Amino acid sequence: MTHQAEETDHSTNPVPAEGPTSGVPRSDEPRPGTSVSAAAQEPVAAPALSTAEPEPEPERAPGSVPAAALPGAPPAVPDATAAVPESTPAPPPAPRSLKSRRLLRAGLRWTAAVVVFAAVGAGTAYGIADMERTDVPGLGTVSDGRWAYPTLTKPPLPKGRPGPLAEGNKSGTHYADLRRLVLPAPRQATADPALRGTDGWLPTKDLLTEYAEQRDREELAQRFTEYGLRHIAARGWTTPDGTHTRVYLLQFDTAAVVDELVGQIAPYGGPGYQLRGAADSVSDDGFPAKAQIEDVTRVVYTESKPYGTEQTRQAYLAAGDVLALVVQDRKGTAHPVPFQQTVTLQSQLLA
Repeated sequence: MTHQAEETDHSTNPVPAEGPTSGVPRSDEPRPGTSVSAAAQEPVAAPALSTAEPEPEPERAPGSVPAAALPGAPPAVPDATAAVPESTPAPPPAPRSLKSRRLLRAGLRWTAAVVVFAAVGAGTAYGIADMERTDVPGLGTVSDGRWAYPTLTKPPLPKGRPGPLAEGNKSGTHYADLRRLVLPAPRQATADPALRGTDGWLPTKDLLTEYAEQRDREELAQRFTEYGLRHIAARGWTTPDGTHTRVYLLQFDTAAVVDELVGQIAPYGGPGYQLRGAADSVSDDGFPAKAQIEDVTRVVYTESKPYGTEQTRQAYLAAGDVLALVVQDRKGTAHPVPFQQTVTLQSQLLA
C-alpha cells in the first residue's frame, strides 16, 4: 500500500521544468547522506529562489502573461521592438574623428579658394593700376592731356652745401649741377638736338632767337651781360600731338639779381619782350593757383585770340639764382594742361 501511494504521488505531481536559474536541486534527486527511499517519503519542496539577480524582462502590456510562464508553451521569440529595455542607456555617439576630418577638409578647401580669389584679385588690381584709364571697362573717360614724365629725382648737393631756398643760403645759389635740374622730356617725345649745346651748356645767342624783335634781342643780351649771366642749360622736345616745348635755365650770381630781372622781363599783364609768333601775349589768369610752388616766383602768359596758325604759351620762373623760361607752342591751340604740368614740374626741380 505504501509503495502504491508513492507511485500515485509521483504520477500526480510532475517534476517542474528547470527554470532560468541553475543550481536548484530536483526533488527526485537524493540529498547527500540520505537514501532514495527516505527522500521519496519527504514532501516535494518548492523550487528555491536563486539569490542571483534575475535578468530584466522585456516590457509587456499590463495583464499579459509571458510565454515562458505557460506550461508547454514554445520558447518565446524576442520581439525586435522590445529587444532594448527602456532602462538600457542609449548607445554612445559615434566618434567625432570622421566628422572632424570632414570639417578639416572643408576648411582647407575654403581656405584654398580664398587664397586663389585673393591672388586673382591682387593680379586684377595690379593690372588695373597698370592700365590707362581709358582702357578700363566702365572707366573710359577721356584723358585730360597730361604727359607721362619719367620719375623725377633731384641731383645730390655737394657735401655741406645747402639747398637754394634754405634759410642759411642767403644768395639762393644752386650748388647742384644745373644741367641735371632741367626737366626731362616726357615719354614718346622726340628730343630737340638744337638745344643740347656744347657739353650741355647753350650759347646765349641760341636763347635770344626765341624773341621776335632784333632790338629786344640786343637789349636782352646787354642785360644778361650786366647782370652776370654765368651759363644756360636747356632742353627741347616735340610730342606726338605736335606740341613743341623748350625749357631754358639761366643761372646768375645771386637771387637778388634774378628778382630784379623778373620785374623787367616778366611784368604782370604781359611780357616785357615778345616771343616769336606770339606778338599779343597776355597774363594767363586760368593757371591754377594750387599749382604754385612755395618760394618760386611764377609769371605765366598765353597768346590771346586771334592768333595765327599756332598758339604760344610761356612762363618765367624765379628760384634763387636761376631764371627759367618755359615755352610751348602748337598748331591750332596749345593745350593748357600739359603746359601747366610742365611748368609745375620744373618749379619743383628748382625749389
